[in-house]
Amino acid sequence: LGFMFTFGVILFVGGAGVAGCIVWKASEDLPDYETLANYEPDVLTRIHASDGRLIGEYGEQKRIFLPINAIPPRVIHAFIAVEDQHFYEHNGIDVWGILRAGSKFVENKISGSKKRPEGASTITQQVAKNLLLSSKDEKAPDTIERKIKEAILAVRIENAFSKNKILELYLNAILF
Repeated sequence: LGFMFTFGVILFVGGAGVAGCIVWKASEDLPDYETLANYEPDVLTRIHASDGRLIGEYGEQKRIFLPINAIPPRVIHAFIAVEDQHFYEHNGIDVWGILRAGSKFVENKISGSKKRPEGASTITQQVAKNLLLSSKDEKAPDTIERKIKEAILAVRIENAFSKNKILELYLNAILF
């Protein structure tokens, strides 16, 4: 019994050490999440005549930045319901969502189903992916390393910004 306990402790400490090394290595070259405080999406440039008449609109995307208080609550609730039902309950990572998606993935593999894998990313992880990692890690969109980076950044973002600020960033960055 003592041998089993000792072996379990060694296995746990070794696993924790390996996990710590993986997280440390993944966090070495992460972008600065604090730049999100000054995030301004590419918006549409509008040219108006002296009488106020719109002459033209220029830009790669037809986008208008909206502060969170200008977005209808129904829209906010709809996105939370579809993308991250536990948004207000987690710290950037939805552990139960990851376990659910993992079990569905294994279930689909065993049954031979061609169903699209269920997502486990939170809204905060999507903010990290879309606003901080997209240009740098475009070659490997869904690798384990990228998911670890997303998770680390998500926790940092959650500690630095309010849930409303995170939602504002998300809703102004996603493509409609």
